[in-house]
Amino acid sequence: MFASFCAIVAFDEQQRVLRCSGDEDRSTQGRRRRPLTRAIRAHDDVIVDLSELGFADASLMLDLAMLGRRLSKRGRALVVRRPQPHIRTLIELVGLDRIEGVRIVGTASAAA
Repeated sequence: MFASFCAIVAFDEQQRVLRCSGDEDRSTQGRRRRPLTRAIRAHDDVIVDLSELGFADASLMLDLAMLGRRLSKRGRALVVRRPQPHIRTLIELVGLDRIEGVRIVGTASAAA
């Protein structure tokens, strides 16, 4: 069951894309620390691709909120791209979409 530990949150420094896939919750929070730290250091806006994220709890949204706030302080934006409809609902419930410097664009279902 736990034989495979693939990165479900990864940061591509060249494209400035933080990809979140699979299931993200409090139990996987420690594995997202390194990619989030790398994203904080970006010299431009950061795109968060949620198109392959199947499940998330509030811990991921809070981490993204922290990232958005820190980027905003440096004059950069956090662009959340293509969340699944149920992830979009969680984003709105937690208030990630109301943080200065955070933009939500598209939905994963619209791209299919």
